[in-house]
Amino acid sequence: MADFSIGAGIGLTHGTGNALLAIGFAAVVIFVTGFPLAYYAARYNIDLDLITRGSGFGYYGSVLTSVVFASFTFIFFALEGSIMAQGLRYALGLPLWLGYLASTLVIIPLVIYGMKVLAKLQSWTNPLWLLLMVAPLLFLVVKEPESVRKWLEYGDNGISLAAVMLGAGVCLSLMAQIGEQIDYLRFMPPRTAENRRAWWTATILAGPGWVVFGAVKQAIGVFMAVYVLDAVGAVAAVEPIEQFTGVFKQFMPPWLVVPLALVLVVLSQVKINVTNAYSGSLAWTNSFTRVTKRYPGRLVFVLVNLAIALVLMEADMFSFLNKLLSFYFNCAMAWVVTVATDIAINKYVLKLSPKQPEFRRGMLYAVNPVGVGSFLASSILSISVYFGLFGAAIQPYSPLVAVGIPIVVTPLLAVVTKGRFYLRRTDDGITEPMLDEDGNPSGTRYDCVVCGESYERPDMTASAVGGTICSLCLSTDREGLHVLR
Repeated sequence: MADFSIGAGIGLTHGTGNALLAIGFAAVVIFVTGFPLAYYAARYNIDLDLITRGSGFGYYGSVLTSVVFASFTFIFFALEGSIMAQGLRYALGLPLWLGYLASTLVIIPLVIYGMKVLAKLQSWTNPLWLLLMVAPLLFLVVKEPESVRKWLEYGDNGISLAAVMLGAGVCLSLMAQIGEQIDYLRFMPPRTAENRRAWWTATILAGPGWVVFGAVKQAIGVFMAVYVLDAVGAVAAVEPIEQFTGVFKQFMPPWLVVPLALVLVVLSQVKINVTNAYSGSLAWTNSFTRVTKRYPGRLVFVLVNLAIALVLMEADMFSFLNKLLSFYFNCAMAWVVTVATDIAINKYVLKLSPKQPEFRRGMLYAVNPVGVGSFLASSILSISVYFGLFGAAIQPYSPLVAVGIPIVVTPLLAVVTKGRFYLRRTDDGITEPMLDEDGNPSGTRYDCVVCGESYERPDMTASAVGGTICSLCLSTDREGLHVLR
């Protein structure tokens, strides 16, 4: 539902023409940068934090980006929760503060059971969700074709590059969504000659392909906001519950309009917020474990992430949504574009970054100046441009700075450092290769000398005191006794 609201906000502010160009530009950038990340996740079965560690950031350097991603999850949890609370207020008269609380608490029992439950929830609810979302819009376009002309002509004052960039900045804040897509993609089966076509189709559609569906929803959000604008006003027109209620009224009995609109809004928010909560808890846990060398468990950070999101909702973040997203996108883009550039250019063109991903403690340097330097340079410069420190004339173009700086600086730093800060070691002490003959992660299991559990080959290294140790126990080794010298 956030896509509908984001699209509506851009369209009402800058006009339909500028909004569609902004949405299209952002979609292209997100797709191109998301592709290499999705490929690595699906091919090597690792999440975005693990990809980031070996793609220019180092073992501790990627803590920066884990915090950026965790921030993405609670910002968008708060946004989606606000939309759900608006629906509960509209349909049931529930006060917003209570709706915020309800939209947070309902997620907890769903997310604590992990990805298997989340995957089932998504697949079971998709048919009803798609029916409620698509059927009314098709009916409206057929019944009132004039609504399409009105939509296309709204705010028709010509195309403005500055307006397009401002709108694109809001859309590009969604770039970090690829991290949540990867939390599903990392469970992809091995790629073989038999499943090659299906494997690539699933990787592209579930990876960078999410933005195609997102861009369509943003464009529809502009359409519905324009459609209901005269009836509800500009403030309410960006609320999805108002948008869908306005559309449903055209072909449903009055008694059915509000219940169905509420079902659609609640279903949509639950579907996305279980993923926001799950992915955010992983990001916080990864960061905390590396920094403190303690593993408190993921559930602790589910509650932490939801608590932060609830505070944002109670602070009425929905009212300053576009400003918040426009600021946030600078850091999100700096991170994603840096990692994508390291994979595409430093690994495959310059061959200065090792193609095989690495994430284990002891194998990586603490900080790699290639990724960290590029990320900081891009974030600082694009945020400075966004706040007008280089003049009002270039202020709208901070998205171009956030994209352009990593594309140039990431390869430049790799060349300057000659790639020497990627790997601290090239031998992890285990003789069996990490990958099998097909290039897939080896499924051979080894026992951990610390916890006694068995894990697959890519998660293991030799221990400095003998035997093999899993990456989690190695991360929590406070004395560093097991870290290879």
